Formats: sequence, structure tokens, C-alpha cells
Amino acid sequence: MRSEVAQLRLEGVSLAATIGSQYLLQDISFEAFPGDRIAIIGASGAGKTSLLRIVNRLSEPTAGSIYLEEKEYHQIPAIQLRQQVTLVMQESKLLGMTVREALQYPLVLRKMPRSQIQQQIAYWMERLNIPEDWLEKTELQLSVGQKQLVAIARALATQPKILLLDEPTSALDAGKASHLIEVLIQLADSGQTTILMVNHQLELAKQFCTQVLFLQAGRLSQNASNSSQLDWDKLKANLIQAETKATQEWH
Repeated sequence: MRSEVAQLRLEGVSLAATIGSQYLLQDISFEAFPGDRIAIIGASGAGKTSLLRIVNRLSEPTAGSIYLEEKEYHQIPAIQLRQQVTLVMQESKLLGMTVREALQYPLVLRKMPRSQIQQQIAYWMERLNIPEDWLEKTELQLSVGQKQLVAIARALATQPKILLLDEPTSALDAGKASHLIEVLIQLADSGQTTILMVNHQLELAKQFCTQVLFLQAGRLSQNASNSSQLDWDKLKANLIQAETKATQEWH
């Protein structure tokens, strides 16, 4: 039994679809402790992104409760919550800004001193191997993978308590993806940030995680508090089977 207070706790969380009687998520319960690295795995449509959106409070659960360090979500103003719980979507936008402006923007909103802003940006650009000549580039001058890295650097510079990543390696080559995973592991192991990451690449997920949430049709079918307990070959087979079923249902 872990002695510290859970940084994030979900109790019986469900999310109904906007149209119809279906549920995007049903009865989700788990705990995340400081420094945890959680991989969220499942077939397309399993509810992975919906789970991230609920934790970031972009969607409100239909049932159940969410707690940040034992404080119920609805007791925390949404803006204040999102300063502690940061979501990086798979397709990130710079909103017409240059890379420099995009990196500075959330730090300026937090009224961080200019010298500290520059230090934070320089630090994360170096950690993520982002070249300095990107700073004056616009969104149209960056590839999808480059925009992903900039969005992740922007999020990390805000020093969130909980970082939510939706397929952060999907547009990166193998070397950059592996390096990003190493940086995230080091960050979490420092105890500064708890990370929840959706990733369909099981090898990277296995390298990254201390805990696995395996979603099937909106339900939590497997929650391993220790990833070493998992039969990864069986998990891979289950995921392939779920993907095949989802594809058949789609068609």
C-alpha cells in the first residue's frame, strides 16, 4: 500500500455520448501517484482520448468523481485546474504564432518573469533537441512531428503536476520518439510530474510505463498497478483482436 496521497483519483467515472444512449466511458476507476507513468492502451474508439479530455476537464463526466490531491474537481476553478493538468493533443496548433511566441504564451499568462521564461524555453528546447532556428518559424513551416515536439515543449515549460499526452510519438521518427520517451521517464522519476500517455506503439508504451490502463469499448478491462505484472504478448494479442473487431464494426 502506497503511503502518499494519490495525485489523481477517478471513482466510477462514466461519460455518455452526446447523441444516443451509448457511453464513451463506463465506470472508470484508478489512482495515479506522484511520478507515475501511465500508458493508456486500446483499439480505436475505446475511449482513450475521451479519458484524457475528462481528466483535463474539457468534458464533464456523466457519473462518478475525479479528485486532484483529494480535492474534488468541481471545487477547483477550470482555469486553475488546467494550469496543473495540461493536455497535449495529437494534432497541435500554434494558433498563428511563431514557435517562440507559442512557447512564451502560457508562461506570460502565468506572469512568469521574463528571465525565467527564457530559461524554461531554452532548457526544454535543449532537452528535446529542438533547434534554435525553429523559433522564428510559423506553423506552416513545420512538419506535423515538429509541431508535436513544440507543443510538448510548451506544455513541459509550464511545469504541470499532471501531463496528458495523446499519441505524442505518432509523427516522430524512431530516434526522436525514443529520445522523447527517455526525457519523459526522467521527468516523472524526478517526482515533478505524473504522466498519462495514450500510445498505440506497445514497445514504446512498455518502455515508458509503470502502469497500464487497457480500455475496451469504454470500459477498463485491465489495470496493472505494476507494468511488470503484465503479459505483454497477451496484451498485444488482445489489442490486435480489439482493433480487428473495431474495424469490422466500423465497416
